[in-house]
Amino acid sequence: MLVTGAASGLGLALVTAFGVRGEQVLATDISADRPATLPPRIDYLPLDVRSDDAWSAALEHVLASMGGLDLLVNNAGVAAAGRIDMATMEEWQWIVDINLLGVVRGCRTFTPLFKEQGSGHIVNTASLAGLVHAPGMSAYNSVKAGVVALSETLLHELRPHGISVSVVCPSFFRTNLTDSFRGADAEVEQAGAAMVTRSRRTADRVASTVIHGIDARRDLILTDPEGQIIWRIKRFARPLYRAGMNRAGAEFARARGRQSKATASHW
Repeated sequence: MLVTGAASGLGLALVTAFGVRGEQVLATDISADRPATLPPRIDYLPLDVRSDDAWSAALEHVLASMGGLDLLVNNAGVAAAGRIDMATMEEWQWIVDINLLGVVRGCRTFTPLFKEQGSGHIVNTASLAGLVHAPGMSAYNSVKAGVVALSETLLHELRPHGISVSVVCPSFFRTNLTDSFRGADAEVEQAGAAMVTRSRRTADRVASTVIHGIDARRDLILTDPEGQIIWRIKRFARPLYRAGMNRAGAEFARARGRQSKATASHW
């Protein structure tokens, strides 16, 4: 199997757990040097998911050293938060290229091999943000929703070829993902970072749930009860869901107003 974004967070937890099970694992990440976080028994290959050439090199490596592939986990991703009038187009382009097009490149690279084999499993890491769209996160919500849509499309498109597709939608859990924050809307990013920090859920715990879902060939893998509840509220109690999101949007607006007044009084 091949896992992207494997040097930390959920990716590291996944390759570690798969390695304990005795699986042949190829961990990839953007670092040119082997990350010290990886267990010694796990093979490593540098892979920048934004690079078509890097993906081609990964395919060549898999064919030469593994002879084929049973599982591709497109897990690499970055975090971003920001209101629509504050997030820059550079932020949008950055997160689209990594979180969405990085997944697209992985699927495009290995689908021909899976078709040739007549088997394979693609697992794409999205987020609960791909299903539930809170205010202040338009770029992140959009790319993760795109990953969900891509995964559902491929689920039906590739099934006749013996290929399974799953999408993973975790909510907040403790990880270093927030280290990638780089946007102009510091207030919203701080709020997102606080929710990650306060979570009691670990990457290892989430990975255990994900692996169970992979083994069961689930097309949608929700990793925690809170996420399942919110997803069901959106689907079956839409007015309640809308009211909650409206309250969150109003709070952002009030915070922006307080900030503007403070700036005006300063000057």
